[in-house]
Amino acid sequence: MSVKETLNNIKKLSPDKMPQHIAIIMDGNGRWAQKNGLPRIAGHWAGAETLKSIVESCSKLKIKVLTVFAFSTENWKRPIEEVSSLMNLLLYYFKKEVDALHKNNVKIVISGNWEELPEKIADQIRKSMTKTQNNSGLILNIALNYGGRSEILFACKNICTDVLNGDLCIDKIDEKLFEQYLYTYGLPDPDLLIRPSGELRISNFLLWQIAYSELWFTQTYWPDFKEEDLICAIYDYQTRERRFGGLKK
Repeated sequence: MSVKETLNNIKKLSPDKMPQHIAIIMDGNGRWAQKNGLPRIAGHWAGAETLKSIVESCSKLKIKVLTVFAFSTENWKRPIEEVSSLMNLLLYYFKKEVDALHKNNVKIVISGNWEELPEKIADQIRKSMTKTQNNSGLILNIALNYGGRSEILFACKNICTDVLNGDLCIDKIDEKLFEQYLYTYGLPDPDLLIRPSGELRISNFLLWQIAYSELWFTQTYWPDFKEEDLICAIYDYQTRERRFGGLKK
């Protein structure tokens, strides 16, 4: 798609129907690398560059929250060399990009058990969140050491602890209260979930939060995902009728 076509598609977007929260499963890095005759880690580095571009696009489009699936609880099963390289990439990203994100008024938050990551990475994440905590622009929510099922278990255990300690009455537990125990507490549920790479599954991502999210899939691998792909996804989202279990008015 040309720059002119992209700009025309931006003009077609309705400001009143923009998703507040977009979630992306950044998939296809390894296959992109294989297709281009490169080691898998090269695909992850290319994917990090794509993330920079999409963050800029979301800021420009006035999206309030962008959540990206960066490292799952299941990713520890990958070969140790790949996991080690991913950890190095995470450390590099938080060190290198935080100043630019801060300058662009982006607020960094993390979903997941990130404090169990290697100490130097957890420390850099902590610094990044502290530095950007008062920013009022796009919220970049990075899912790190994250799994949807483990998040729900995490919430259940903490609710049980509060009930046993007498700090919470079991009769007060409802969906709204339950959400207070999730990693994403304070963020709206995703309106739109995007998955590149041609896979048609959720992969244990935001299982509670995407109950009524619109899903959008593309064959494009994440490193090749561009602003025009994002715009196509948003445009398609805007053509859908969201009833949340109700009937058309």
